[in-house]
Amino acid sequence: MNNKNINVSKLDSLLLRFIGSPQSGWINIGKTISTRGDFLHKLTTAKAPLQNVTLIPGETTYIFLKQLSNELNLDHNVLQREYEQQTKYIEGAFVPNTYSLPMGITEKMAVKILLGESFSQMKDLSMKIFGTFNEKRWFRFVTIASIIEKESANIEEMPLVSSVIYNRIKKGMKLQMDGTLNYGKNSHVRVTPKMIKEDTSIYNTYLHSGIPAAPVCNVSFDAIKAAIFPAKTDYLYFMKSKSGKHNFSRNYSTHLANIKRATK
Repeated sequence: MNNKNINVSKLDSLLLRFIGSPQSGWINIGKTISTRGDFLHKLTTAKAPLQNVTLIPGETTYIFLKQLSNELNLDHNVLQREYEQQTKYIEGAFVPNTYSLPMGITEKMAVKILLGESFSQMKDLSMKIFGTFNEKRWFRFVTIASIIEKESANIEEMPLVSSVIYNRIKKGMKLQMDGTLNYGKNSHVRVTPKMIKEDTSIYNTYLHSGIPAAPVCNVSFDAIKAAIFPAKTDYLYFMKSKSGKHNFSRNYSTHLANIKRATK
């Protein structure tokens, strides 16, 4: 406080120790002028008003930052710039969850807190599964998990979708999965044949072989676990049925029959 040219003394420090311990983080001390005693008391008791923000599994960072901008009254362009400055990952650095952020937080601190908490959660899960945390290896699983997240109808399907990804890669087949084109601003856009033909981004698995060079979206731990532990199957194809779930198949002829059934 001295550095901010606020008139405090050693006596204030002694009084504060007598009253209690100052809280870490943000606090709300109100807008009215306080007496010195009231101010010191608020430093130990006041709470900051918090706003809950929820990142849904499968959502892209672009859309999530838009959500943050709207719910916390922040500048989306500044949020995007801070995200790009604070992490090297263009996508997938946030863990879907509900976070409590203080009202009045800056764009820089909001991104810093979300990235910090997300990275900590990822590291904890990696330690539980592998006993170590290899960041490069982890984010390869995040990339696979992001495809699983976009393609699966439910959590139960995730290991099956994962098996298709690994089986197709093993056979040298392109993934050819529509969900990879739901990246960034396209998160909720319906993928069309025209889009598949014209999109030249790293995410077009009809154009490029293997998994994309970066995650498609932010992913749940269910999807990451499915990426690490795929089901053991011979499946190479899946098609969404009228029920909303997928029919999985190992033969192309069966896959064509599933398509015909679904489109009748």
